[in-house]
Amino acid sequence: MKIFSNWFGKKRQADASEPETAGQAAEAEAVAGESSGDSPADDSSAEDGADAAEGGEASAEVQAADEADTDAAADGGDLSAEMSGEGANEGQGAAEEIEEAEQKPEEAEQKQEATAGEPAPKKRFAGLRNVWEATRRLALTPVDPWFAKMADGLNKTRQSLVGQVKTLFSSKSAIDDELWDDLEDVLLTADVGVGATDRILEELRGAVKAKKLSDPKLLTDELKAILGRILNAEEVAEGAEEVVVPNRGLKVEHGKLMVVLMVGVNGAGKTTTTAKLAAHYKAQGFKVLMAAADTFRAAAIDQLQVWSDRIGVDLIRHNEGADPAAVVYDAVAAAKARGTELLLVDTAGRLHNKANLMEELRKIKRVAGRDLEGAPHEILLVLDATTGQNALEQARVFNQVTELTGLILCKLDGTSRGGIIVAVTQELNIPVRYIGVGEGIDDLREFEPEQFLAALFSE
Repeated sequence: MKIFSNWFGKKRQADASEPETAGQAAEAEAVAGESSGDSPADDSSAEDGADAAEGGEASAEVQAADEADTDAAADGGDLSAEMSGEGANEGQGAAEEIEEAEQKPEEAEQKQEATAGEPAPKKRFAGLRNVWEATRRLALTPVDPWFAKMADGLNKTRQSLVGQVKTLFSSKSAIDDELWDDLEDVLLTADVGVGATDRILEELRGAVKAKKLSDPKLLTDELKAILGRILNAEEVAEGAEEVVVPNRGLKVEHGKLMVVLMVGVNGAGKTTTTAKLAAHYKAQGFKVLMAAADTFRAAAIDQLQVWSDRIGVDLIRHNEGADPAAVVYDAVAAAKARGTELLLVDTAGRLHNKANLMEELRKIKRVAGRDLEGAPHEILLVLDATTGQNALEQARVFNQVTELTGLILCKLDGTSRGGIIVAVTQELNIPVRYIGVGEGIDDLREFEPEQFLAALFSE
């Protein structure tokens, strides 16, 4: 009994000499005192129950400390049974001190290990986190729906033109005659045209010489810049250093009537394009009117009537076989009377009888300008991009019949021959005003060369 008492007293003195253990003991005693003040009866029974458990733990600790003295362990068991009142409280406080002194260091050690282990994963996955953040920011960046649709629509042309060119440049180790021959084949196959191909090769050779280029991969950016110049992305006025960006859309003005002739072969999408333009400018707040001057085909008149009802734009029409010039005359008169600001005239496109077509268009121009000075103000040729080099021939014929002021290239989303846009622009030096990449009413937009090339060269 004395042995246990001596050992227990020494143990308490040792614990009290350690600041951390002493603080924990004080905290435990304060908690025990708090509980005792609240409910003495309940605390007494609770402490008795705790004494039994903790006294056993204390006995186990004593055995571990002094295994040789079995009598002391037995006395310790007797002492635990005899403890009551203040002695029991002291035993409980001592046992709590022992238990907490042993548990707290383990918890502190675990926290220290956890804290020490945190920087390692951060370093290990720092690169992945940066990639994730960059991807997340890119995903949250607003994307122009039209640009995305155009890029998707140009997929076939991208593969046949840009994809083939990039593959060629990456497979070559030097810029030599073989590379120029292969590049010429790629451009002609993509319907870029002979004239545009010759210009591209000439300007590329000039860039190689001027910039002393040796790596074929560097020719991709040079090619993109040349295409931009061909498509009139920018041009320098003669005798001036100022860069002038040509107007692409129609210069429609409020309070002033503009007459536009829509020309093109049957099947190119001329009638549908006329309706899309009408809807486009109506949405911008302009007063729009359409005229069905393709009286050669009843289907053309009916088709334009369907579009008229759908988009809510009035249509001036005559019966099948009527004089197209008479339709235009009535349409101009109606437009002036109604305060119309844009009159779109859908004309016939019968290339199999070129002489009649030429005379018909000339008559329409004379009649339109008779009652309205300067009319027609614009003559837009609608081309089907899927026809490739045939579109270039059509542009030549219509430009001979009447002076074209702009081109509209449709159906770019369904062809790998989108390079024809470069061929026609280079051959005739006529700006592309609009492009179509779908059948929807909003799938016709003003042509922006820089945006077009960005979509064409996108990955």
